[in-house]
Amino acid sequence: MHSRPDQPANAHLPALSVLVSTDPVLRDTTAASLTLTSPGAVVVRHDLLPDDDALRRVVVDATGVVEDVTVELEHACVSCSVREDAVPTLARLAESGRWTDLVLALPVTAEPLPVARALATYTARGEILESLRFTATTAVVDLDRVESDLLGDDLVDERGLALTEDDERPLGEALAAQLEQVDVVVTTGDDPTGAGLVDRLRAGDSQRIDGVHELDVAQLAARSHDTVAAEGRAHPLGARRGRQAATDPQDRSWSLLLKSRRPFHPERLLEQIEHLGTGPVRSRGVFHVPDRPDSVCLWDGAGGALCVADLGTWQEVAGNRPPVTRILVVGAGDPDESRMVRDRILDAFGEALTTGAEVDDGGLRWLGSRDVLEPWLGARTA
Repeated sequence: MHSRPDQPANAHLPALSVLVSTDPVLRDTTAASLTLTSPGAVVVRHDLLPDDDALRRVVVDATGVVEDVTVELEHACVSCSVREDAVPTLARLAESGRWTDLVLALPVTAEPLPVARALATYTARGEILESLRFTATTAVVDLDRVESDLLGDDLVDERGLALTEDDERPLGEALAAQLEQVDVVVTTGDDPTGAGLVDRLRAGDSQRIDGVHELDVAQLAARSHDTVAAEGRAHPLGARRGRQAATDPQDRSWSLLLKSRRPFHPERLLEQIEHLGTGPVRSRGVFHVPDRPDSVCLWDGAGGALCVADLGTWQEVAGNRPPVTRILVVGAGDPDESRMVRDRILDAFGEALTTGAEVDDGGLRWLGSRDVLEPWLGARTA
């Protein structure tokens, strides 16, 4: 079978895509819609059962439920479920020749990138899923709930959406990761602020489709998942202002890019961190400090919580690009309220940065000083 010049050489192979959501009803509704509108589509739905160290696998197509089984896992986690169950299941379904489009619906709140990495590997030539072509990752979200879910302080376990017994992620963290990483965002609802937040967070090369009924497997099959682009979206250095449509006067969302070549002053960062990194915002990026001159430090905040960590050296993590302090902040609120939040963040950012005089010696003044960030960043290596 010959492919058109604008198609990849493997365009004739059955398509494989991934579906994620933080809402179980939306995930299942979207999965059902895909099968009902295409007789050649089959959905493999995974749900983790952490109390039983097991996974429930439901396979559905236009005819109804094809399989509904519970599988014991050595470890009840998303990566394990993909390795131990999803990959052999997808291989078996592809070998049957019964379907042209396969969709893997991940457990609710699961992050898409680790699974996408695995599937990109397994669909390579010579691997177990080489008879499939990996086309797209898709997230489905309700615009009417984005603001409260993204910027609120609910935890996934409080919503009954935890993936493991000790899963205490903010729901906003799970939602943000999905929106930022996927190829396609499908929306329901019509809240302008929810739409604004989605557009500010989703990748610039992603596609937004409004309405579950507007999505079909042919649209997913026409795509080709770009692993390099996917890694770039998830990288904290890749945090970019998303595509922003024409401003809706009822859209209360906003974004703020904080950027400086100067590092944070370790002590002043701790003094300002509550003003800078907590509250109803999504913030993501990197920073550096003079007493760890070679370290890229992660900044990742959502749901009122903030995570900082040492990611490694600039050469390892960032291709040896010059160190930078760069954080993208996204939020929403009434004009006066939003202005106050942004002013607070800008003031805290300015206070936390070092001055030119403090770094003009290349950081020598910090040699031998106590590392006040060690409880969060770990022991420094040099």
